[in-house]
Amino acid sequence: MTCLNRLLNRAAAFASKPAPTLDRVHLDDSVYCGSGLAREGGRSFTKKYTALLLCLITTATLAAEPELRVQSHLQPANSAMVGGILELQLDVLTDSWFTDAPALPDLTLPGALVLPPDGHAEHINQTLDGKSFNGMRYSYRITPNLAQGFDIPPLTVHATPGQATAELSAQSQPLHFSAAQPPGFKPGEPVLVAQELRFTQKVVNSATPLKVGDSVTRQLTLQADGALAMSLPTPSLGDVSGLSCYPKSPQISNLDDGRGNFNGGQRIDTATYRIDTEGRHNLPAIELKWWDASSQQTRTANVPAVTFDAVLNSAYRPVFSITEDLKKLGQQSRLRLSGQGLIIVALLLVLALLGWFIRPLIQRVHLAAQARRRARHDAWLQSADYAWRQIPAQLDGKPAQLSALYLWARRSRMGLKLNNFGPRLQALLRACYGRVPNEDQALGQLKNSLATLHSQAQRNTVSSTPALRPLNPVYEKDLP
Repeated sequence: MTCLNRLLNRAAAFASKPAPTLDRVHLDDSVYCGSGLAREGGRSFTKKYTALLLCLITTATLAAEPELRVQSHLQPANSAMVGGILELQLDVLTDSWFTDAPALPDLTLPGALVLPPDGHAEHINQTLDGKSFNGMRYSYRITPNLAQGFDIPPLTVHATPGQATAELSAQSQPLHFSAAQPPGFKPGEPVLVAQELRFTQKVVNSATPLKVGDSVTRQLTLQADGALAMSLPTPSLGDVSGLSCYPKSPQISNLDDGRGNFNGGQRIDTATYRIDTEGRHNLPAIELKWWDASSQQTRTANVPAVTFDAVLNSAYRPVFSITEDLKKLGQQSRLRLSGQGLIIVALLLVLALLGWFIRPLIQRVHLAAQARRRARHDAWLQSADYAWRQIPAQLDGKPAQLSALYLWARRSRMGLKLNNFGPRLQALLRACYGRVPNEDQALGQLKNSLATLHSQAQRNTVSSTPALRPLNPVYEKDLP
């Protein structure tokens, strides 16, 4: 400030000097002298004015850092009620300006619901210690759930005011309040405190008229002015005989005035009832007790009962429901085994161990049985009876074949000479290979006399089979 006073004094002295004048007689010298004096005075004034500006800038630069202050107070300050709303107003002030929004701390109170500020703030101006401060007011909304005392710790706020060289922080003072139970409510009973309450319902039927298998949807809407949405109680949607209830997740939201200002809370509960039996059904009325903060008295809101009839639906087939099964499983929390049950479990374990040890033996027996079945099947395919069963099909074929007949004769150990089987086969051979072939007629007669041929061949085989092999060499296939 000494430098500034000195510069101001010099400027005042310079301003008090008389201005230079021109002499008309000695024009040359006067003009020259007057111009030089003016230029000298101008340069001196410019230097002094520049020094003055630099001194002012230096003084502003060396000024003190801006201040950050935080104040807190409760609204209302004296009375708090369980289920009601208590506002903690946090004022963030500075003697400069804010370059960004302040960083607010989180607040948690055991036994109470706390709704933090939603970003909206009220601009305020205050004079503290003779200085002007401006800032913003934020609100924490607190709903006590228990009738007890609550301690609010100091809250630390971080911000960067204009002209601050670093981030600043400040703390609010600690506060204390106590919440009381509203009259007419028992300890531990859910309490709803509101300025005004609206409780309505909407019922939608899936069909008209209602039949077994159709559904009825019941929607309950609760709106409370001056109450947090999180604190609104859950209406009772109990089970109804003859109906299956399927509740949906509730829709919970806060109400505002369209400008971001808090008004209250809203809760929408929806349940769908499937009709399982015919007849008359009744959805009970729902009653809600609440405390009117405006009139300071207990009130009751309710929605009426819903009654409807359902007729039999012959085409309806009830779907499988696991609701009852889940309830039963929840009730059977312990597994109790009696002595007889323990014995049965022990026997099952012994049988399992025995089966494990005798498994290789069982596997070998199974493989042997499969081998015997395959051997019997192969023997059947190589038998004379199997060849005999193929004869009728070959005789009916186009062209007819006699390979099965020859195979049967060979497997019956009668050789390959069909003329030894009697006149029927001899007539067949003459009809097939004679001068005048008549194969179709001969084949038909042979097919009709197959049973006789089979019996005659069996008798001839038993009676004419020699005990010794033939003296002259023959082919193996010709041996009977």
